[in-house]
Amino acid sequence: MTPVVLRFSGLLLLAFELCGQQQPLPYSHKTHLALGLECKTCHKNPDPGELMEYPPESLCMSCHRAIKTDSPHIKKLAAAATEKKPIPWVRVYRLPPFVYFSHRVHAEARAACETCHGPVRERDVITKQVANDMRFCMTCHTASKARNDCAACHEER
Repeated sequence: MTPVVLRFSGLLLLAFELCGQQQPLPYSHKTHLALGLECKTCHKNPDPGELMEYPPESLCMSCHRAIKTDSPHIKKLAAAATEKKPIPWVRVYRLPPFVYFSHRVHAEARAACETCHGPVRERDVITKQVANDMRFCMTCHTASKARNDCAACHEER
């Protein structure tokens, strides 16, 4: 490939990452959090605590049985809940497989979700706004006086 093609490809990948991927259903964190919901209301953290889950469609339908029932998007959600078929949400933040990260450890240390995920409360559409790279993590660990040696994030589990 020529350098021009490589640069153009890189710009396309960057734009794709910054603009976010298309989700299967529109969802506004801004709207739902304004109602008083918290991250942990929808995103559970099962053992061993590394990942946060997407909410089950039945949880969404506990409100949407009566709210916006005429919306085609809610109808699609209702069908998925009835069929017990998970909505294939697209993960926005992903760490490389050689990095160990525990949401539970960070939640117990009272790290705010916004620290790593940006101002979700203000967003109708979630896009990657924080570069969760090694520099970002080490800066945060230094500021919070958390363990900051290599094995903290790179030891085998």
